[in-house]
Amino acid sequence: MRRMFPFSALVGQDHMKNALLYNAVDPSISGVLIRGEKGTGKSTAVRAVAEILPARFTISGCRFHCYPSQKEGLCPECHSRQENGESFELVEEPTHVVDLPLNASEDRVVGSIDIETAIKTGQRRFEPGILAATHRAILYVDEVNLLDDHIVDILLDVAVTGLNVVEREGVTFTHPSRFILVGTMNPEEGDLRPQLLDRFGLCVDIQAEHAAQRRMEIVRRSMDFQADPEDFLSCWKAEQDRLRSAIQQARALLPKLTPDDALLEVAAELAIQMQVDGHRAEIIIVKTALAAAAFNGRTSPSIEDVREAAILALAHRIKRRPLDESSFQPHQVDSILQRHFSQKEPP
Repeated sequence: MRRMFPFSALVGQDHMKNALLYNAVDPSISGVLIRGEKGTGKSTAVRAVAEILPARFTISGCRFHCYPSQKEGLCPECHSRQENGESFELVEEPTHVVDLPLNASEDRVVGSIDIETAIKTGQRRFEPGILAATHRAILYVDEVNLLDDHIVDILLDVAVTGLNVVEREGVTFTHPSRFILVGTMNPEEGDLRPQLLDRFGLCVDIQAEHAAQRRMEIVRRSMDFQADPEDFLSCWKAEQDRLRSAIQQARALLPKLTPDDALLEVAAELAIQMQVDGHRAEIIIVKTALAAAAFNGRTSPSIEDVREAAILALAHRIKRRPLDESSFQPHQVDSILQRHFSQKEPP
């Protein structure tokens, strides 16, 4: 059995780790894009976060990993079983990472309908694709900037709706597919189109650690893990369990949190002042701030929650000026928040 480096043992890269954790709490944030040079732990972090996600309970025998009370509704097969009065047996399985190959075809991703069988028998025979396996799991696309734009569009649409709709020759098949979408890329190999960038809920730009002590700690932990994975994992078990419990509690708390006017106002102000197009930015800021609050056991977001949410939601939505590598700096968010809240203070 392959052992994964524990998520809690990762050194630094706090924004990347938090972006993954907030998506684990609320997958409707629509995933995270992680941009950075090779060797910065992008893939390690993605695979490691799956180890601290609570186990998923699914209906035994379901090809789409349904759960009886899921808000997306049951797949057609489970719905038919329910209509026939069958009782469901639940099985527990770990949440896993599903890799999407860069050369995957549309049918491989969304699934396909056997048209010949449908015409001959009148029955829809659906062959599940990758999106069936990713329901309530993590869908990981390495080098997402090299993936066909059409496939990226499909993934992002399904990530938002939680439903995969396949239409072929007048035959339609729909099944739930609510997943955490994570894309990683090296900007040196090209970028995503702005329209696709905007569809990722959060974005993190990471670099190698510059502090000597942190780099030393990365080497030390890496070598300790390679020398004795079992012992290393046992040392970090308590922290892994703490994070897993925090995610589970946050998922239970999140539905009880609602954004107040103050949060909506500051999110709108941030989007206006940063001159982003559309309204996705403020929606994602609000969702991420609530997820951060829930993860930290609070009933309402703190200013720091809003700040971090804004940094994660705006980094890839700011328009770049010619010859600029990036037009976004975190201090811009700090200035807007400081100005906003100073105006709210009583005279």
